Amino acid sequence: MRPPRAKAACLPLLLTMSLALPLSGSAAAAITASSVSQQRIAYPQTRRDDIVEKHFGEAVADPYRWLENDVRTDQEVARWVDAENRLTEHYLETLGSRDAIKARLKTLWNYERYSVPRKRGGRYFYTYNSGLQNQPVLKVRDGLDGKERELLDPNRWSKDGATALDEWRPSNNGDLLLYAVQDGGSDWRTLHIIDVATGKQLPDEIAWVKFSSLAWDSDGKGFFYSRFPEPGEGAAFQQLNLHHQVYYHRIGTPQSEDRLLYATPRRPRLNHSVETTQDGRYALVTSSEGTDERYELVLFDLAEADPKPRKLVSGFTNEWALAGSVGSRLYFRTNLDAPRQRVVMLDVAQRQPRPVEIVAQTADTLVGVSLVGSRLILAYLGDAKTEALLYELDGRRVGPIQLPDIGTGAGFGGRVGDPETFFSFSSYATPSTIYRLNTSTGKMDLFIQPKLAFSPDDYLVEQRFYRSKDGTEIPMFVARRKTTGPGAPALLYGYGGFNIAVTPGFSPAVLNWMEMGGVYAVANLRGGGEYGKAWHDAGRLAAKQNVFDDFVAGAEYLIESGISAKGRLAAMGRSNGGLLVGAVVNQRPDLFAAANPAVGVMDMLRFNRFTAGRYWIDDYGDPAKKADFRILRGYSPYHNIKVGADYPAVMVTTADTDDRVVPGHSFKYAAALQAADIGGRPHLIRIETRAGHGSGKPTDKVIEEYADLWAFLGHWTGMLPPQ
Repeated sequence: MRPPRAKAACLPLLLTMSLALPLSGSAAAAITASSVSQQRIAYPQTRRDDIVEKHFGEAVADPYRWLENDVRTDQEVARWVDAENRLTEHYLETLGSRDAIKARLKTLWNYERYSVPRKRGGRYFYTYNSGLQNQPVLKVRDGLDGKERELLDPNRWSKDGATALDEWRPSNNGDLLLYAVQDGGSDWRTLHIIDVATGKQLPDEIAWVKFSSLAWDSDGKGFFYSRFPEPGEGAAFQQLNLHHQVYYHRIGTPQSEDRLLYATPRRPRLNHSVETTQDGRYALVTSSEGTDERYELVLFDLAEADPKPRKLVSGFTNEWALAGSVGSRLYFRTNLDAPRQRVVMLDVAQRQPRPVEIVAQTADTLVGVSLVGSRLILAYLGDAKTEALLYELDGRRVGPIQLPDIGTGAGFGGRVGDPETFFSFSSYATPSTIYRLNTSTGKMDLFIQPKLAFSPDDYLVEQRFYRSKDGTEIPMFVARRKTTGPGAPALLYGYGGFNIAVTPGFSPAVLNWMEMGGVYAVANLRGGGEYGKAWHDAGRLAAKQNVFDDFVAGAEYLIESGISAKGRLAAMGRSNGGLLVGAVVNQRPDLFAAANPAVGVMDMLRFNRFTAGRYWIDDYGDPAKKADFRILRGYSPYHNIKVGADYPAVMVTTADTDDRVVPGHSFKYAAALQAADIGGRPHLIRIETRAGHGSGKPTDKVIEEYADLWAFLGHWTGMLPPQ
């Protein structure tokens, strides 16, 4: 689930079973979900309360509402969590495969990883992980060929490795670095500053920052950020997020003296993201109410002694993303009159700027634009694969940037007047490789290529298309080892929401799953951002059932095509994808051998009552409205468990510090599964401690989670255990 204005693609949390060998022939047929031992499990006793509420004339029971309480403050919830974790741990121990899986995962994870460099003032900044470090280290070079030195090492910040470096941004001259600290996986951030030359920490500390961009002023003496008011005591992880505000902090002063730049007290549900133009002349505030791409833009002229807000775009009707600026000319990616996005320019020197089209909409979806040197880089999704092109500022096409294969390109950042940019490329069997590009000459060089403990040439990545229930053609990536035969265990991943495109990316865990003979498939469902606004609209609100139908059709395709087989298919999804898995398991429990709904939105009647949940009304609808309630009630995973059906093996996963999708969703859903008569397969929950929705999770916790999941999903899809 993405926060407001977040643009990163939501890649799957990839899990994998390590040294298991693929089954074939009669052996594969003999070891299926129906024939694997189905011992009845004694689940912990969970209190059921007699809570029944009327919603538009319908009585709705909510017996496990007490599990919504914060595990940090409610001892009964804490005891329930402990009992469930002990049960899950005991069950996983009986599978006997985790240690071998974990050992192989460690080997595959142990390779050098670099982020795409950012250049400021002749210095190059990037993160680096030597392999098994819990958190990446921030490093810097003075000049491209300068000596690398460590700037920040988050691995020293906590004993358990759960305190992470989140967003970071060098000042324009590269002398100072502003960075955000994330603790225990929470969405809350604390900001700090470090002197790049000396490594000295400045005393400045900014608290209660959330869903914030970071933007320096022109001279590096201060910065802009967004925050919420300090929450009430004990309410930080559940309280609704309201009254987002933009502040300016002057270095060397306490936070209490920060100047309020922009707020909307009459519209407390609006969120505000701030950025500054490269020359420091303008600050642009982008406001939104939810996760839908409908923004207003407010401009501040920082050359004025007392900058006043100037409404640049009003109406909350379209998406606007700043690509860069040259003087008063601001370049944007927008879906104004272009459902698949185009590039326009606004000249803010004019009293009433009108959009001037620079690059028109094409058949592919435009997902990114940056201004580097004197040219524009445009990134498109062509059937969910990245394609990149160079354009002049007047809209003349220069030509394509050649990417290696089916996969995802990311980065392409830079500065006006400097033609140098860096980008990464990755795919399911190709770890992130970094390239350096000169936008003036088009010359591209390999910059960093990791050394690997496997050969990418051993794997095959295909894109296939299948038809959904209503005949819509849906793309699917299918990745596997070239030697994997038909009828293999398969893991189908999906998301399908919030205009997020799921594109190919590398994970050692997914590689491990394929290494063991499994197929990894990703269905690009409606509701995502793969094909623009129409594709998104076709999978949200009243059309949400299309997402579930698309996923079910993808599962049927894997079986009918012979890629996998009945009883050998697992379903997996995170966040909005966790909701997806919960819903399709209720609707088609016969289709899957196993399922992992992770950090999912499982109670669709109360999701908008906690933390960031109110933002999701854009995609889900409002439970307080009758028409929306009927739709949400019809697929809510918690409310639609089919008593008497034979359910697949289910492992729910969540974390105690998830303040994006609060863990009460998963707690209630797991309790309801365990109480229902839905067959003898296990229905367990794994609750991580000192972790959140996913970001900032230490490497050792990630490996342990994957080992647990692969042991579970591999067992129930008929994989032989690792030797």
